[in-house]
Amino acid sequence: MKIVIVGGVAGGATAAARIRRLDENAQIIVIERTGYVSYANCGLPYYIGGVIENDDDLTLQTPDSFWNRFRIQVRVKQEATDIDVSKKTVTIQELESKKVYEESYDKLILSPGARPVRPDLPGMNHERIFSLRTVEDTFRIRKFVEEQNPKSAVMVGGGFIGLEVAENLCDLGISVTVVQRPNHLMNTLDYDMASMVHAKLRSKGITLKLGKNVIGFEEHADGLNVLLKDDASIQADMVLMATGVSPETTLAKKAGLTLGMKNAIIVNDRMETSVPDIYAVGDAVLVKHAVTGTDALIALAGPANKQGRIAADNICGLDSHYKGSMGSSVIKLFDMTAASTGITEKAAKDAGIAYDRVVLSPLSHAGYYPGARVMTMKVIFEKESLRILGAQIVGCDGVDKRLDVIATAISAGMRADSLKDLDLAYAPPFSSAKDPVNMAGFMIENIATGKIKQFHWDEVENLPKDGSVTLLDARTQREYRYGHVDGFINIPVDDVRERLDELDKSKPVYVMCQSGLRSYIACRILTQNGFDCYNFSGGYRFYQSVISERMSAEQAYACGMDK
Repeated sequence: MKIVIVGGVAGGATAAARIRRLDENAQIIVIERTGYVSYANCGLPYYIGGVIENDDDLTLQTPDSFWNRFRIQVRVKQEATDIDVSKKTVTIQELESKKVYEESYDKLILSPGARPVRPDLPGMNHERIFSLRTVEDTFRIRKFVEEQNPKSAVMVGGGFIGLEVAENLCDLGISVTVVQRPNHLMNTLDYDMASMVHAKLRSKGITLKLGKNVIGFEEHADGLNVLLKDDASIQADMVLMATGVSPETTLAKKAGLTLGMKNAIIVNDRMETSVPDIYAVGDAVLVKHAVTGTDALIALAGPANKQGRIAADNICGLDSHYKGSMGSSVIKLFDMTAASTGITEKAAKDAGIAYDRVVLSPLSHAGYYPGARVMTMKVIFEKESLRILGAQIVGCDGVDKRLDVIATAISAGMRADSLKDLDLAYAPPFSSAKDPVNMAGFMIENIATGKIKQFHWDEVENLPKDGSVTLLDARTQREYRYGHVDGFINIPVDDVRERLDELDKSKPVYVMCQSGLRSYIACRILTQNGFDCYNFSGGYRFYQSVISERMSAEQAYACGMDK
């Protein structure tokens, strides 16, 4: 059996190695348009910043190592330009010599990946404007940084690549501005959770221009002017375009394969395309979202690796099926970690799902052990079934661990309240006896069983201020003096029992504290004394983060309009 694989990196390289492990006699040929067949794509921003010092560390496998270990032929700097599905041949061009030849196949795997979106804007082709997708792109950017010593950079786009490069350039002492069209960074997070990411970046000196459109570039003596719609231009020595990626399916379209959303290749759960004996994997394929069951494009290394393995299994006579992706992801930004899985609250709302959510701010490990840091968790679940829809966590240590536990729970079909029952490892340097994941489960159980009712940050400004409800802040007097929400009176939680006569039982009571814990305790006291009580989800710390971000955004918008 002869297998031709178009494209290496995560999906293609994984498929090639898996086929060899299953079939020692197969002839395997990998065609890769770049000079690198298997490399650490996610590590590229860190090479630019010098965190990864040796360029050899970016390369996971080379053509020689593939041949020496697996007897797989890898042909780099060659591009597949056509597929004849009736003859079962691929037309290939050697990019340096321009020689064209045909290669026959019994089975064909397409792993072309995705290409950076480069809007058709005036001045877009300037040599100081970069994209980052390949190892060669990385070398070009690092060479420019080392030789030109830029003092300023603009990142157009606020996704993973743009933010990781922003962090690395900032650490090199370069002044960085991030510009993007949506009003918050990272579409894997909701606005409220992203507010903490915004605050971290601003604290490091990174300027954020959110809700802004780049409309072109102009050269000037010292670099570029980045032109914005309805705002002043930004001078920069270099620009990185990180406005997302789109499936690279030119070859698939020419071959007549069935395409779907954004021209992604439609495959079944065996990674088979609409044409017999042709499989497709990675960033170019349309998958089913594991939570919603809808079509999704998820350009991540983890799913691509799994899909490559599944295609290989099925080519070799096994019966493997792809179960969809939840888009689980994590990013490091300075000393902060942000992670998510499943769908966001916004996505649940847009899909018409009847959902609820809890927000909590536990410590990364036992508070009495040195070094504990606060993390903020948001877990979204379906109201009736308590099916877990997604989770977002922003913090420092231990974020990835908790996110992975919840992703596993989603995959296992666990109810959200069952998170309380998980038997998770505990020692003071690593966790608390009641892990943050357990705490989320306890909170959801309390909501599901009616022990507590909630209100959220986006409902605060609409609470009646006419005296028809009681607004109560259960923090200490000192905390209250340092900042509180207008209209909330202060009765510390430890004093609530003795001061019940100051509250009117005929009025609903909305209770707030710093994190949501003391207000929960106050609500339980009040509820059992005949009050109709609502606990504030996330606490004042969370509220302050979101509102401060909203005020920053409004001020930035006002300044832009003034100009």
